Amino acid sequence: MSRRFDHLGDVETFVTVVEKGSLTAGAVALGTTPSVLSRAITRLEGRLGVQLLRRTTRRLSLTEQGRLYLEQSRAAFALIDDAERAMQGQGDELAGSVRLSVPTTYGHHRLPVLLRRFTARHPQVRIELGISNRNVDLVAEGYDLAIRLGALPDSGLVARRLEDAPLCLIAAPDYVSREGAPAAVDELARHRCLPFVMPSTGRVSPWLLRSADGRDLDWLPQGHVQVSDDVLGAVSLALAGLGICQTYDFIARDLVAAGRAVELLPQARGRTRPFSLIYAPHRRLSAASRGLIDSLVADAAAEAVQALPGAFRAAPGP
Repeated sequence: MSRRFDHLGDVETFVTVVEKGSLTAGAVALGTTPSVLSRAITRLEGRLGVQLLRRTTRRLSLTEQGRLYLEQSRAAFALIDDAERAMQGQGDELAGSVRLSVPTTYGHHRLPVLLRRFTARHPQVRIELGISNRNVDLVAEGYDLAIRLGALPDSGLVARRLEDAPLCLIAAPDYVSREGAPAAVDELARHRCLPFVMPSTGRVSPWLLRSADGRDLDWLPQGHVQVSDDVLGAVSLALAGLGICQTYDFIARDLVAAGRAVELLPQARGRTRPFSLIYAPHRRLSAASRGLIDSLVADAAAEAVQALPGAFRAAPGP
């Protein structure tokens, strides 16, 4: 009688090669050669009767059947991981790895303190962190979770709200001493503002402000210098004295406290942008992924409440 699952080694090879991005990187991870891995994937494709990977001299890409098989294979291996931990009496101690994609704003300025708490509580969990402003394909690129900014389209993904992050306007003290501080939103038009061009639309992202009578204002900044791809570039330019930018309180707070920036028009604050944690609904999440989700949601909410006091300090006068 033949063994039903004697091909699991080939399945693990397939998953590893996709997650590492190439046969060469997969071979390094598994301590073998690319040719051995190539033969293993060919065997697996022959067993299944479908093509899982398109292979060229430069890159690998998943077929539609490959995407589905990758997703189901990961779920199966997660079940095995959970079963082994339960049998070893380690059910309460999280272990394993989680791949997480985050945008630069959150990855550099918000996530570190949240991850520090999680890794202190669960030292056996390995976090593979991708920091980029590109919206990754969770299944095709092997990510378990992703943090996304803004209103999410109806993509079929599950979203857990992390926080509604308050926004503010900042500039360098040097800029304010040279150009003065705007006293009202209408005065922004005569200042050097630092617009951010959204990669998804090619349009300038409006600044979300609030009028004195409580109305929401979407104000389009104009400036001689525009930033695209990485919104943190606008913050860097503002700190260098090139103009005014809008950013998140969680970025501005330390800059203001250190005297590197001042807040402008605190009376126009009050608007927020949402950050959410997303994952595929049909994928069985590992215990480590579920633990990270619960930790990030709880700790991000606690951080947001702690930061509620509002404006930091007003800008000096002209």
